[in-house]
Amino acid sequence: MNAIPHFAQSYAEARDKFLAAAAGRGARIFRHVHPSERGARGEELSIDVAEIGDERSPAMLLLSSGTHGVEGFCGSGCQVALLSDDAFVEAAERSGVAVLMLHALNPYGFSHLRRANEDNADLNRNFVDFAAPRPPASAYAEIHPLLLPAAWPPPADSEAKLHGWIKLHGEKAFQAAVSGGQYTHPDGMFYGGSHPSWSNACLRSVLRARVGHRRRLGWIDFHTGLGPRGHGEKIYSGRNDPAAIARTKAWWGDDVTSFFDGSSTSAHVTGILSDAAAKECPDTEMTAMALEYGTYPLEHTLQALRAEAWLYNHPDAPAGERDAIKRGLRDTFYVDADDWKTTVFEQAKAACLRGLVSLAPAAVHT
Repeated sequence: MNAIPHFAQSYAEARDKFLAAAAGRGARIFRHVHPSERGARGEELSIDVAEIGDERSPAMLLLSSGTHGVEGFCGSGCQVALLSDDAFVEAAERSGVAVLMLHALNPYGFSHLRRANEDNADLNRNFVDFAAPRPPASAYAEIHPLLLPAAWPPPADSEAKLHGWIKLHGEKAFQAAVSGGQYTHPDGMFYGGSHPSWSNACLRSVLRARVGHRRRLGWIDFHTGLGPRGHGEKIYSGRNDPAAIARTKAWWGDDVTSFFDGSSTSAHVTGILSDAAAKECPDTEMTAMALEYGTYPLEHTLQALRAEAWLYNHPDAPAGERDAIKRGLRDTFYVDADDWKTTVFEQAKAACLRGLVSLAPAAVHT
């Protein structure tokens, strides 16, 4: 199947394509409309949910996109293409597994070309217990003013200090400091937020209503920005549970990586969204991964993120500079090329089919 036409050029187009494809399959459709925010073009913002297959199935495959806003171009394209793929839909029907697609979990970031949400929060760092002390981020605090200086592009002396820090502590420590998640600088990068976000509440609501009564859950969350161009790294998503990690590898292969053992390109992060399933679906066995597609080298990606975070703190920046930074971020997380779209969809479909096969034995009604 040709997946290319199913990718979009904007959030609004992506949502329209998703809803049309879901309706074409006779999917059960649910919507969560943002109560206060609007899109970059004034459009309504929503998390849209489509479910196909046996509604009463004890097993479900959950596919989520747009956790990191601008990364939604990829995940949305894969979701729409899967809904349009007869072979995938027929495989889902034969398996007896229900398939649930969450489209644009962070619609604000998707529309406004941000990785963060309307609160400048990284949704995949937002699932922590806000009643408890948050994880410390002393290393981030050391480099925050160097990451986001007063001027952009960064002054030479500021960059020299940042490179000095990296030379002293190492590239891995730098990545961990920047991207691990921090809760002390609301104007900073990879900020986990000060409270559960609107998207957080919506996801929990969906999990309770559509997943909590099932025996088994397979979950694939689509991401972009780490690794070689077009390669989909399968990153274990869940708690540091050896049995769950082993099960994830049994489902999706021994090349599943984990930040717990250092095998992933991702740093160790806190507050990931799959943590919500443990609380909202305590009786459901979850097997989850992030499917992380490579776009550009890490240095390029971090620089694009720094520029956009600087822009967030300087809304009065000239229009030309603003447009260039936004375009740069979009292009960093969405390779708008036919070969890239084709290969990411092929890997998404393969992973979803393997998920169906692994879940099928649990889909038998008792």
